[in-house]
Amino acid sequence: MSEAHGGYYVPHGANWPIVGSIGLTVMLVGLANYLNGSSVGFTMMLVGLGITLFMMFGWFGTVIGESEAGMYNDQVDKSFRQGMSWFIFSEVMFFAAFFGALFYARIFSVPWLGGGDAITTDMLWNGWEATWPTNGPGEVGGEFESMGAWGIPAINTLLLLSSGVTVTFAHWALKKNNRGPLVLWLLATVALGFTFLGFQMYEYYHAYHEMNLTLGSGVYGSTFFMLTGFHGFHVTLGAIMLTVIMFRCMKGHFTPEHHFGFEGVAWYWHFVDVVWLGLFIFVYIL
Repeated sequence: MSEAHGGYYVPHGANWPIVGSIGLTVMLVGLANYLNGSSVGFTMMLVGLGITLFMMFGWFGTVIGESEAGMYNDQVDKSFRQGMSWFIFSEVMFFAAFFGALFYARIFSVPWLGGGDAITTDMLWNGWEATWPTNGPGEVGGEFESMGAWGIPAINTLLLLSSGVTVTFAHWALKKNNRGPLVLWLLATVALGFTFLGFQMYEYYHAYHEMNLTLGSGVYGSTFFMLTGFHGFHVTLGAIMLTVIMFRCMKGHFTPEHHFGFEGVAWYWHFVDVVWLGLFIFVYIL
């Protein structure tokens, strides 16, 4: 059992970290084998994913049970907040790397390749124009169409901004202990999040089948799908977490004074919103 010694919380021993390590290792080894043509790679990857999901379900369940049993003190709450803050900071740095790659390609690499140097232009890429969006010298991946900003991307921007508002309304309802509005606003947030994902899936289908815009379409295609794809993955995780929080609220979890589980997911969701605004401006508009 978890204990508090002199106001400082000491957690009990747990096997979940080693279970998660095994799951991630099996999943990554399976992925590596799958990419190298192994017949068992895909199966290994699924087994690893299953072990990882089992770990997440069990570990989070343990934490939820301890929280509802009143085993966490103020020091634990502070530790959770610090941990979530550092996690979101690491996510900021993760996306900063991809935004940095996009910036470097557009501002330095592409202009340099078409900047008049005799070796890079006249001899290697004669006739190539350094304009964005581009698939780079050599027309990697063939001709493609760039993704416009004012169709589905604009709709998705409205959806995510609206979801940021609805999750804030839900937070206000929780602070006032209004369970009905709390659940309804969370339900609206979840619905907006999954609707966003549905539109993004359609956008990807349209890009691959009608625009010839793929991961293999040079530097534009790779940066486009890496940024929007990882963001979509984060939206998926956020929507799942919000769904769990919604069901917990239905069961009567959280109080106006103690609800970090809700706040942590709300912080994450607002982070997802902000990243999308950056994507919409720098990937779709500019």
